[in-house]
Parts: sequence; C-alpha cells; structure tokens
Amino acid sequence: MKTHPDIDLLNSRLDSLRLPFLKEQCQPAAATAAKNSITHLAYLHQLIEGEAALRDDRAVARRIQAARFPVIKTLDSFRWDWPKKINRLQVQDLFRLQFVHDKANVIFLGLVGLGKTHLASALGYAACQQGMSVLFANTIDVINTLHAAQTKGALKAELRKYTSPSLLVLDEIGYLPIDQRGADLLFQVISARYERGSIVLTTNKAFNQWPTIFNGDSTITSAVLDRLLHHGHTVVIEGPSYRMKDRIEN
Repeated sequence: MKTHPDIDLLNSRLDSLRLPFLKEQCQPAAATAAKNSITHLAYLHQLIEGEAALRDDRAVARRIQAARFPVIKTLDSFRWDWPKKINRLQVQDLFRLQFVHDKANVIFLGLVGLGKTHLASALGYAACQQGMSVLFANTIDVINTLHAAQTKGALKAELRKYTSPSLLVLDEIGYLPIDQRGADLLFQVISARYERGSIVLTTNKAFNQWPTIFNGDSTITSAVLDRLLHHGHTVVIEGPSYRMKDRIEN
C-alpha cells in the first residue's frame, strides 16, 4: 500500500493553487513535526500561517510599488533634532493613521529642506503597510497629467487615479505658480476627495499666501482651503534647511 504522497503531483497541485510557501516548506516542516511529535493540526497551522504571512508581505510590496514613492522614507529615519519647531507628539499621533479612517487631511507646512516630503512619504509608506492604497504625486505633475488627459477627452478616467486611493500624497504645492486651468484641475481632485478620501499635502506657503499660488484668484483659493482644512491637521515645521546643514555648521 502506498504510504507516501507523490511529491511531484503534490508540488503540481500546490503550484496550481498558488501556495508557494506550502510547496517550499511542507516537507521540512513535516520532518520537524515528526521529530518533535507536533500534531497534524499544529503542523497545518504552521504552514497556513506561513502562507498567509507571505501573501501579506507580497500585498504590501504591491501597494508600495503602486504608490510610486520617489524614495522610501520612514518615521524612524526622520531627524527630529534639526527643525527648530515641530510638534513631535502630533506627528507621531498621525502615524496611528486614524485620519485616513476619518477621511481627514494632513498638511505639512514649512520652508524647503525641513523634512516635509520625508514625513509625507513616511505616512504613505505606513499606510501601505496597514493595507491602505496610496498614491504619491508631485502637484505640478498631477496638473500636467490631468491637462493632457483633458485635451484627449479622458479627464474622467485620469481623475479616478487620484480619487480612488485611500490616501493621496500631494507634494510641493506652492513651489511653482498654478494658472487658472491648473487651479481648476487641482480643485477637481481636492473636491472629489473631500470627505471621501484623505490627502497628505506639503507646502512652503502659509495659508494667507495661497492666493499667490493660484494666480491671485481668491475664490478658488478659499474653495481649496475650505475643503482641505475642514477636516485637516496642520503640522508647522520651522528652521533652516537641512540640505544647507553642512554649510551652516562650517
């Protein structure tokens, strides 16, 4: 009577079921189970847990890739000792990601070189690890992409790319002026996400300077800020640019 399974057939079945961890580990785990008198149920539990962990890791990797981070950043690598002013407890609390569940927004406000993009990217990275869909994008790139889609009659489809993720990170609003057309397109993104999905935004301009971003249009400036700040957390960061650190210290 046949007492051992056909290993080639077993591997084929595990391949067709897309269970790579089970395929790789079932034989060594069986040997360990026999040696240590582990029950069949405990053996099965070990394999299923390993398969689930592998799938979770791959899902996180896919979300990180889809997010299009220019560089992976984490909260642990942030230099808290450089900014002259930053509410550390506020920032750390944001990494609980409750604001994403609340469909609220986060605005990192400060001059260049203070870590705004670092923190925004790190929030997005943390969200990916917690099973949330994320997209990171430069604000001007978003506007240019939407304008190109609009000229092709594909604006609605392109807008979905920015409205569907659980979290949208908009980097560098205010570094370059935005014309009326760009302001209208950006407003469509922000308006579509209002109370439906979170935005993390970085800016070098205080809110009273935002009309200069939108070519002096106070109406659209008010409309944009109203939607961003209604359910918003503003993190103000002050100090000299970290990228000028060596020059400042010499």
